[in-house]
Amino acid sequence: MWVFKLGGSLQSDPALLGRWLALLGTLGRGRAVIVPGGGPFVDQVRAAQSAWGFDELTAHNMAILGMAQTALLLRSQHGALQPAVRDADIRRALRAGKTALWMPMELLKEHADELTGWDVTSDSLALWLSMRLNAERLVVVKSCVVDPALDLPALVRAGVLDARFAAMAAGAGCAVDVVHKAALDDVAAALTGGCRHAPA
Repeated sequence: MWVFKLGGSLQSDPALLGRWLALLGTLGRGRAVIVPGGGPFVDQVRAAQSAWGFDELTAHNMAILGMAQTALLLRSQHGALQPAVRDADIRRALRAGKTALWMPMELLKEHADELTGWDVTSDSLALWLSMRLNAERLVVVKSCVVDPALDLPALVRAGVLDARFAAMAAGAGCAVDVVHKAALDDVAAALTGGCRHAPA
């Protein structure tokens, strides 16, 4: 099982986002789980928190709803994706030969915990899900430039990944690749077992 975090910023490039969804909706059937980024929906949460001053728990819950909105958008663009809320739903979708689309509604919180706060974004939530599912690999797809020479702590320092990601990944037990959104061909090759090089 591979988990793919599609950055919310891909919403600004509909054609390329469509290609990612087509790729994962075909070659990823039965083995791929898509984690949606929050994109402009979560940007709005940040702006609203700045204007209204609500607490981190409220911001977290609103951001989770933003990820769910992105998931709905992705499903509207590729109807073969199978929405899944719980771990069991994800595994059921994969066993049925589908590509699972995570709806992170179980992460709505009544009380703050270690996943609550802006130092944990959808990147770390994708890693958290990968750990829960015992995934083989997490592929984080970014719109920004990704220097393949940088390790995860360096990518955190560069602002490519959130502040908690590297520490979480140290005990994740799965491979982690951070790739630019243009790395479609490399990821396709990896999914078919003919990887030209690691999609890092």
